[in-house]
Amino acid sequence: MIRRPAPAPCVSCPYRRDVPSGIWDPEEYEKLPHYDGETHEQPHGVFLCHQQDGRVCAGWASCHAMDESLALRLAASAGLIDEDEFDATIDYETDVPLFDSGAEAAEHGLAEVERPGERAVKLVTKLARRQS
Repeated sequence: MIRRPAPAPCVSCPYRRDVPSGIWDPEEYEKLPHYDGETHEQPHGVFLCHQQDGRVCAGWASCHAMDESLALRLAASAGLIDEDEFDATIDYETDVPLFDSGAEAAEHGLAEVERPGERAVKLVTKLARRQS
């Protein structure tokens, strides 16, 4: 089952303005702008947190209008998210500064993906240690 977003976006969330560019694979950043479209144009899959199995990405839930999310509606109709978790995701808000769109987040993330800076390298190293 899909769970509601964490209380705040993860320290490595691609939607956060304070996360260094280039920490995720380009494919991950390239997914983000597709959720900016009209409901019928959006991807069918819920964007899940990169750090917490089964949770809706908190940055995604706050950046995009969840009441217009095709992926979230499809998950609910398929029974992949229960009503309480669905409602919590629809109502989710954060005070963490985020990009205004998936396109902005992707542009930032891809800017240094070929040559990540020192902050990005440190964060990737920290994430790799946590996952091993």
